[in-house]
Amino acid sequence: MAKEINVVGAILVRHGKVLCAKRGPGRNLAYLWEFPGGKIEPQETPIAALARELEEELKIEVKIQPEVFTDASYDYDFGTVHMKTFLCHLISGEPVLTEHMAIKWLYPSELNTLEWAPVDMPTADKLMTRGVNHE
Repeated sequence: MAKEINVVGAILVRHGKVLCAKRGPGRNLAYLWEFPGGKIEPQETPIAALARELEEELKIEVKIQPEVFTDASYDYDFGTVHMKTFLCHLISGEPVLTEHMAIKWLYPSELNTLEWAPVDMPTADKLMTRGVNHE
């Protein structure tokens, strides 16, 4: 049976643009774009995991909206990834690259210009269709 991996992703919104992060070399899905986030640890809620991951990976503090924006799954060769994404707004800090090789702030209509990790595609597609609420 495939390994089950539960992750969370942030749709970080600022001035109508969304933060996109490019995965670095030497990792699964290297050089593909994703919504930043990471694995949910045992006994951790998705929202707590997302706040922790954003602080660890990007050195930022965010306000996370409690509603799940998308809930997607994708079967990779290394396992099945289940990802919940949440809309977030920056409270403090500027994103710092600690694990990603690049970041871009794009309008939802521009998201199709990037090569996304497959599990992130449903979120990108929904954002392109629906857009984001301005803070």
